[in-house]
Amino acid sequence: MTFLNFFISGISLGSIYAIIALGYTMVYGIAKMLNFAHGDVIMVGAYVCFYMVVRYELPPFLGVIIAMAVCTMLGIIVERLAYKPLRQAPSLAVLITAIGMSYFLQNTALLLWSSNPKVFPSIIGRGSFKLFDGELSVSHITALTIGVCLVIMAALTLFVGKTKMGKAMRACSEDKGAAQLMGINVNATISLTFAIGSGLAAVAGALLCSAYPTLMPTTGALPGIKAFTAAVFGGIGSIPGAFLGGLMLGVIEIFAKAYISSQLSDAVVFGVLIVVLLVKPAGLLGKMTQEKV
Repeated sequence: MTFLNFFISGISLGSIYAIIALGYTMVYGIAKMLNFAHGDVIMVGAYVCFYMVVRYELPPFLGVIIAMAVCTMLGIIVERLAYKPLRQAPSLAVLITAIGMSYFLQNTALLLWSSNPKVFPSIIGRGSFKLFDGELSVSHITALTIGVCLVIMAALTLFVGKTKMGKAMRACSEDKGAAQLMGINVNATISLTFAIGSGLAAVAGALLCSAYPTLMPTTGALPGIKAFTAAVFGGIGSIPGAFLGGLMLGVIEIFAKAYISSQLSDAVVFGVLIVVLLVKPAGLLGKMTQEKV
């Protein structure tokens, strides 16, 4: 049962990566830009949830809702102030701005909350389910993480595929100019995309810190990079690709820690990514596109 325990742990970690990767892939799919400040939005969401639960003694569920609201507003503000003025700018300028916004959020967090590590309380408790006469143990947070990821994936797929705003997102992804000629408000659609991605980042932050309780201003940096890797792994711009890439990345990381080395696990993860991109440059579920010049 040891193998199965590792596999479930990998699915749980991968579910967190998948939720974060959805934010990356939605923004890239519609705005064609990489929001490297996304990992720091995760950190902000985790801190807001922490203070709501610990200082103000609110129920964990309510703390997550408030964190989602704060991160949603933060995502809209960041998009309006930092990215909207650069809509027609070269991609390098947008990339540098995204990195600058990431450092700005990290240093603001240092000023507000200091660099001292904080122990994040579990939003569902530290208990576990025992299966097969106790040989298989699944923690409550693991079950919750996997369940939340599946619900978010299903809801997002239905939203993008069935709703009017979801169709507007797909239209903007295909051709912003044509979408605007058809009466779609491109700026509002991109802002909504940032809002959804940032709200999901708050959920991911709460789940991440419940599983790995140490909370610091740099908490979202490494998970953010790995989630971006998961998005590229699955095919950036593809929602199912972000889901698949996140799960596979989590499983690979846990098995690398268990059977190779905990110190080399990150190298194994990025090595697998390089091999996949050499074989399939667009990612597992991505599509190669040709640009007219």
